[in-house]
Amino acid sequence: MPIAPNFSSIHEVNFEINFTQCLPNGFLKITELCNILQLTAADHAEVGGLSFTDMQEFNQAWVMSRMRLEIHLLPKWRDKIRVKTWIVSLENSRSVRALEVWLGEEKLVGCETYWAVFNTKLRRPEALVLPHEHFEKFPEKFSTNERVKKIDLPNDSKVLSERKVVFSDLDIVNHVNNVKYLEWVLDVLDPKIILKQQIKNIDMNFMKELMLKDEFWVKGFIEDHKMIFSVEKEEKTCFGLELQF
Repeated sequence: MPIAPNFSSIHEVNFEINFTQCLPNGFLKITELCNILQLTAADHAEVGGLSFTDMQEFNQAWVMSRMRLEIHLLPKWRDKIRVKTWIVSLENSRSVRALEVWLGEEKLVGCETYWAVFNTKLRRPEALVLPHEHFEKFPEKFSTNERVKKIDLPNDSKVLSERKVVFSDLDIVNHVNNVKYLEWVLDVLDPKIILKQQIKNIDMNFMKELMLKDEFWVKGFIEDHKMIFSVEKEEKTCFGLELQF
């Protein structure tokens, strides 16, 4: 698709939080927050000519490799929020994108994401084919206090749940959507931790695909104000997550 007339290198999308996106306490689910962030990134790619449809002409798609969330406060039902996004860097097959969630003049959430260009037929990374020079890059403009990172996974984690990938876990790239991994981990937590908004920082690493009917384990390790989780298949780690309180 051509570049949209309203394209800008710093992009904003407005959302109103509806009740289907909320926890029993009326605040936005963290998984729904991640969905909103993904939709904003996708919308920016769409108006800038780098959408999924554009990239599929070359059998390419963006897949997330790492994500960091810094949560000051979650929005609640009926809140009208503004999500801002821009590209920090984009070279060859890799890109760093920043996002922020604002309620009026208050910044609620900062997020940094690390993406890879993925060949959907060969199932491997490759350099982006489409031009992107019209996107201004902001290499010194960050949305979080700390950058995305590689999570150090402990060796003595305990198995917390055992599951199998079902059809509803899949996305348009025909693998498990990255928000599902977060959902599986949050499901093994004490609900009070989530309802009291004790989670302040979340780091996620996406390492290997999970496909339909794959069997996997959610494992966890708890230490002081930090929890580290992993999703493993056949003793290989597919996903890592670190929570800080």
